[in-house]
Amino acid sequence: MAPHEEADVVVIGSGMGGLAAARAIAQFGGKRVLVLEQHYTLGGMTHEFSRAGRYRFGTGLHYVSASAGPFLGFMTDGRAQLSPLPDEYDALHFPEFDFAVPATKDRFRARLKERFPAEADAIDGFFRTTRWAMAGLTARNVIASFPSGVRKAGAPLVRLLFPSAYRSVRDQVSRSFRDPRLRAVLAARWGLYGTEPAASAFGYHAAVPLTYFMEGTAHPVGGPQELNRVVLEILQRHGVELRARQRVHEVVVEDGRVAGVDVEDTATGRRYRVRTNTVVSATGVRNTYALIGKSHELADLPEERSAVMLFLGLDRSPAEFGLRGENHWFMPDLDEHGSFHRPPGEGTLYVSFASLNNPAARFHTVELLELIDPKVVDRWRGTSEDERPDSYRKFKDELTERLLARLEERWPGFRETVAFAELATPLSFETYQRSVRGSFYGLAATPQRLRSARAGCRTPVKGLFVAGQDAWGSGVVGALAGGLMAANAVLKPRQLGTMWQAIRAGGVTREPATPWEGYLRVAGTEAVTPTVRRIRLEPLTGNAMPFSFAAGQYVKIELPVAVEPIERSYSICSGPGEDGFVEIAVKHEPDGLGSGFLHEELEAGPALRVSGPHGEFTWDPGTEESTLLLIAGGVGVTPLMSVLLAAADAGHTGRIVLLASYRTEDEVLFGPEIAALRSRLPGLEVSVFITDRTGRIGFDALLPHAGPTTRVHLCGPAPMMQDLIGCLRELGVPREAIRTEAFVSGRSKETRRERAHAIALAAAEAGVTEFRIGTAGDTPAFPCNPGQSILDAANAVGVAMPQSCGEGACGTCRVRVLSGRYETDDRGMFSADELAAGWRLACQTLPTGDLVIGQ
Repeated sequence: MAPHEEADVVVIGSGMGGLAAARAIAQFGGKRVLVLEQHYTLGGMTHEFSRAGRYRFGTGLHYVSASAGPFLGFMTDGRAQLSPLPDEYDALHFPEFDFAVPATKDRFRARLKERFPAEADAIDGFFRTTRWAMAGLTARNVIASFPSGVRKAGAPLVRLLFPSAYRSVRDQVSRSFRDPRLRAVLAARWGLYGTEPAASAFGYHAAVPLTYFMEGTAHPVGGPQELNRVVLEILQRHGVELRARQRVHEVVVEDGRVAGVDVEDTATGRRYRVRTNTVVSATGVRNTYALIGKSHELADLPEERSAVMLFLGLDRSPAEFGLRGENHWFMPDLDEHGSFHRPPGEGTLYVSFASLNNPAARFHTVELLELIDPKVVDRWRGTSEDERPDSYRKFKDELTERLLARLEERWPGFRETVAFAELATPLSFETYQRSVRGSFYGLAATPQRLRSARAGCRTPVKGLFVAGQDAWGSGVVGALAGGLMAANAVLKPRQLGTMWQAIRAGGVTREPATPWEGYLRVAGTEAVTPTVRRIRLEPLTGNAMPFSFAAGQYVKIELPVAVEPIERSYSICSGPGEDGFVEIAVKHEPDGLGSGFLHEELEAGPALRVSGPHGEFTWDPGTEESTLLLIAGGVGVTPLMSVLLAAADAGHTGRIVLLASYRTEDEVLFGPEIAALRSRLPGLEVSVFITDRTGRIGFDALLPHAGPTTRVHLCGPAPMMQDLIGCLRELGVPREAIRTEAFVSGRSKETRRERAHAIALAAAEAGVTEFRIGTAGDTPAFPCNPGQSILDAANAVGVAMPQSCGEGACGTCRVRVLSGRYETDDRGMFSADELAAGWRLACQTLPTGDLVIGQ
């Protein structure tokens, strides 16, 4: 008997539709939601993959509406950052002419009239029909989310009121126009939903290329994975449990309603059942009906198209060929009915240049997509990738060559820029999407689908709903809308008003105290010493900074040094009064991976992912102290520069003493800037120590400035800080008046992980599965897994502990270890006496046995 688990709601599939349903049901229904994903990566067609150690490719999202819309705004809480495509975002190439589609419906209509003046009145009529067909599709999809009684009464009425939505695209353009070229232009781009004009319902065509994209288009900054990252983070905040590598074999039905799902954990082989009375399937209508043994009920729906996709990595920018990031569509003829009757590689071809539209892309990529009949790979279907014969490889190689030849024909010399190429076939989509016969867009977008009672978010089984593309329409945003339709069917009426109000509002705005996360553009770089570079970051839009900060804080930056970025923390050296940019200063460390990239490779222009502000090493104007003593070692002056600027902007007239030490004259930082501040800070005293000549800052240097009413900000190397903390305490400075900030190298986090791994292995060999951390106060003892830090263990069980950076840089998580065994790195945050008394950093202390701690 398989073990049982329980959940209020199970969502099958983690594409955008499934995630939208999961969030809405958890947030507005207060349900415990479990998401089961068969793939090893969550996010469906928003996830990315990497090749050759440098190229990143999207799997399904190529561009979205420039306005994002309320659905995407809701799912990302307004955090989606979009980079606009060129104004003429779609270039259509027919055998005898080209046509560029401009942003906005008014300009598109004007251009059509300019090219086809004889049909100007017909063009106006066509756009009126488009609006009506779009309304018809919306009405049909909304009604499909209601119970059967409403659907049976409403569906015939929709068909009667909106007949154009149910016509084929070819039929509608033939009714509207005489000129075959105009028909071709307006029937083009059916590849956005996957069904050719002769078979597709005009409602889908009206909704996608003729409405959704009409106000311009954009690409997610950071790529589709950035949307995925933000959405998954938000779901976890709402308590949604997400599991990858979980294959659902059956939706269990008892007495006509859902009773649970049978699942296999493909990573371990474990099988189990989740008991639930509500299941939302985001795997498509065909897969959903297969899970309840009713695939035969879909026999009247036409077969879907699949696709081939060619992923190219380039060694030069496509801009060399005059490309600006617009999409290119290559049509083999005016009447595209014959597209699927041509050999693969010769049909309608879509080409996108994601790297030109993503300011965070480090290397250039191109993606080609051609929709094809899935039968072309039938002879290899049912074989695993490593079992397929040479004929399959030959098929892929020849198809790759045909596609590259089409690019070469358009842009001579393009082939020479290709450094990497990989072709995905319908078998690839079957494997990774688990889609039926590699279907790329779900159910075919046909009139039959619109008329079918099976094509929507409702099913014949009570408690079983469908989310995703098949519940609304094609694409990632269409799938998202389908997920919200599923939630609309699951939630109670009193919960729906709250949900739709939140969707219209675009999600939850960020709390000011929460660090901002997103992309900033590198506005410029400047060498301020032979080893230190100042880097300015500004908003992508050129407007005000998306966050404010206090003097002394830092930002975390993801650096794209490899396929997987690394994160580093850098203190802010600009003043809080600057609202148009933020600046950091970075020292080039020998063999430093992050600093090496920033010094040797970074130029103005690209976007970097930033979070901030962080840190408690802060000073605010109005703080009362007789002396503000700022002590820096080398690049440790960086956050103190921000403090000086904040003081000057606030008109501070009190005594400020800056003691800064450097090894050589060449390493002195911010000399001109500090000199300029003297006129704005009448109480400023500056002493520079060149250690090669005058020695280090010591007790005697502190003596004239330190006392019981002194506030100290100390930032520098660990040995220096440890010594000076002892001196300051000896001079009577209260410990709480000493603020510290440590240097944290990129290697330190890796070193801690290595130590944690070694501790976990040693514990496993000894048969130890858990340490206990006791407290000297009223807090009960709590568990610590071998390899966890004290801070991680406390956070895991909800034990409150002061914290900020988690890296040992800020010194916030001070804790006193009273007894027990552990490994630690004090980062110079404590004097020798404090270390002897047991003070440690909770984030850097790894227990190797049971501990007792105090505060």
